[in-house]
Amino acid sequence: MDSFALVIFGITSNLAQIKLIPALYDMAEKGLLPDGMTIIGTARKEMSPSEFKEYFKKVLNTENIHHQHAIKEEVFNDLCKRLHFVNGNLDDPKFYEKLKNYLNELSGQGHPCDNRIYYLATYPDLYHHIFENLQKFGLNTQDEGYVRLMIEKPIGNDLNSAKKLNQLLLKYFSEDQLYRLDHYLGKESVQNINILKSTNAGFWKIMNNKKVDEIEVVVSEDMGVGNRITYYNDAGAIRDMIQNHLLQVLSLVLMEKPKNYSSKEIHNEKIKILKKLELSNMDEYLIGQYKSYLNEAKKFNVKNSKSETYAKIILNCKNKRWDGTKLVLISGKKLPKRYGRIIIKFKNPRNRVVINLQPRQDITAKLDGKSIRNMKYCIECGFKPNSPDAYESLFKDVINNDKSLFVTSEEVYLSWKLVDKIEKLRNKIKFVYYSDNKNP
Repeated sequence: MDSFALVIFGITSNLAQIKLIPALYDMAEKGLLPDGMTIIGTARKEMSPSEFKEYFKKVLNTENIHHQHAIKEEVFNDLCKRLHFVNGNLDDPKFYEKLKNYLNELSGQGHPCDNRIYYLATYPDLYHHIFENLQKFGLNTQDEGYVRLMIEKPIGNDLNSAKKLNQLLLKYFSEDQLYRLDHYLGKESVQNINILKSTNAGFWKIMNNKKVDEIEVVVSEDMGVGNRITYYNDAGAIRDMIQNHLLQVLSLVLMEKPKNYSSKEIHNEKIKILKKLELSNMDEYLIGQYKSYLNEAKKFNVKNSKSETYAKIILNCKNKRWDGTKLVLISGKKLPKRYGRIIIKFKNPRNRVVINLQPRQDITAKLDGKSIRNMKYCIECGFKPNSPDAYESLFKDVINNDKSLFVTSEEVYLSWKLVDKIEKLRNKIKFVYYSDNKNP
């Protein structure tokens, strides 16, 4: 594999600390980081090479519900050999000149950086500064090697802003360079949805509106919003979770088996589903806010709003296979328990399939009241030590130029189109305040 540099803009961000740095360590521990991979972190604060490595070590040894195993000194020392740091403000052109010079310097030292992957672990309001300056200093061109851009949600906050952001991206990058992340698609149990369908003919045969009464996609968190409250106060559960994670997972469950499992065919089938989704049973919609949210808002000097920390919406998929099957999406904070799962409820109550997304990742099934133990899927998913973090999968796929687990602009637009309809009807949806760690 050709040598390349992974440049993370915002290496001191919450996302980098909780997800990216642990994922890179785990990849190092499993021997999954390519030999020629160089990792460059950027942030405003100044850090010497030794201070940067100490920062990495501190992050890895900080309590993290997403990363709970011991750090091996030999693995960490090996990872450190790849680490480099460039400080500066992302809205300052001088930073990009410094970055370009540093990349050239590393190349001259035997760490080729002509191939580059940029990861945006920073605020969207800095994007235009980043893109403009990458272009100004020739850091977005693919003359000497490939350039790929990994971009996190939010991709806009409604359909109009999503289109504007996409236009901005395409001003500086081509579509083949863009990797729009939805980390739920990197979860092993989510990836196994298609394997479950393609290798279990009997299962897919009963996956239709004649047999299935209801499909639920639920993501329940027992913690509050925390230090994401500035963002969350404007977004709420519908924009933060349903627009991306839950709709993406639902589209994978509902989509037809593609002709093949190429990125193009998977996206085409998901798009067909997203086009057919419609609002349904609006009298059952519910949004709410946990009672201590106001106190959290005050701590961060955030003006309290009626931003929902809980949302339940019902959809219908107006196609031949699914029309009439109830589709329930639920997401909430400060609920009794942390879990994520897809529950497929059949009209025969003796049949039930549960795909667990978090914290456990596995699939359980009962058909005619009997547990099915030989359904084919990735059996490693049930064993936490062997189940890779979603970001590991996403990093690997970007390195291998595989877009199957990423999101197209059309998928983003269709999701926002549906969510915008919900937002227009917000005043008609029942709103409740619910006790902390209780169900609304």
